[in-house]
Amino acid sequence: MVDEKRVLIVNDLHTSLIDELTTQGFQVDYQPDITKEEIMESIKHYHGLVIRSKVYIDEAFVKAAPNLEFIGRAGAGIDNIDEKAVSAAGIEVFNAPEGNRDAVGEHALGMLLMLLNNLYKGHKEIGQRVWDREGNRGVELGSLTVGIFGYGNTGSAFARKLSGFGCRIIAFDKYKNKIKEPYVESVTLEDFFAESDVVSIHVPLTSETGYVINKRFFDSFKKPVYVVNTSRGKVLSLSDLLAAFEEKKILGACLDVLENEKIAQLTAEEKVVIEGLRATDRVLFSPHVAGWTVESYRKISEVLSEKILKHYLTSSRIA
Repeated sequence: MVDEKRVLIVNDLHTSLIDELTTQGFQVDYQPDITKEEIMESIKHYHGLVIRSKVYIDEAFVKAAPNLEFIGRAGAGIDNIDEKAVSAAGIEVFNAPEGNRDAVGEHALGMLLMLLNNLYKGHKEIGQRVWDREGNRGVELGSLTVGIFGYGNTGSAFARKLSGFGCRIIAFDKYKNKIKEPYVESVTLEDFFAESDVVSIHVPLTSETGYVINKRFFDSFKKPVYVVNTSRGKVLSLSDLLAAFEEKKILGACLDVLENEKIAQLTAEEKVVIEGLRATDRVLFSPHVAGWTVESYRKISEVLSEKILKHYLTSSRIA
């Protein structure tokens, strides 16, 4: 049992996390409607914090939280956490990519199939009483080589979903030389650019990957490609993507994430880019929901509770 450890949960999460922590003796305060200001005022009283994206954890936040021992990020990405600041303070960080990897893999596959088979285009046209069979002729996924850029939790889950479609699957990951799955080929970046027909992006947002998908990246491909991004919006430059469309280097794109996801607050320049992409009729958008399913809502909480409890019940931090 872990006694006298107080945990603040500031976002809407599945009750399994609260139940598991409470059962093991944590004092859990579930406050999904708490404001950023209220969090800053009260965080000094807590040993644990569970968040999605409500607050950015920086050095100032860490200074306001002298008792904080861990941060749980309810999702995969931890780009809203200054890792250097929390590491210097001895604060553990737990995220839950295992909880939504299957959701992301299915969503990426669904968007790709929808694009290849012109499903949204055909749907719109029929609503306008246009019956165009030839104009909606599809491309079979099994005829393509799908390149996975970043082979972690979501990249490998996407590959697993693809494996039954008969397509060739290749992957490039700067930090992973060997891939154990027999249906995936690990390739060099040069071969990735030469052989991919579809590029699916599965890298976290870090100082290294910010806008890594840019003009130079698109110019490196030896043939036009389809692009799928279910990672983070600021990994991919939308203005460079639009330019690549205009240069006929991109056949289509599936975007679950955007650089600025506050749609009502887009700048004039951002509006021009988004409208330009929409006008191609070869772009599918979804509102950053690839990893947010009924099942992942529960799984994320289960993964977090398991990691938090494992840390406390196997360490010297037991009260």
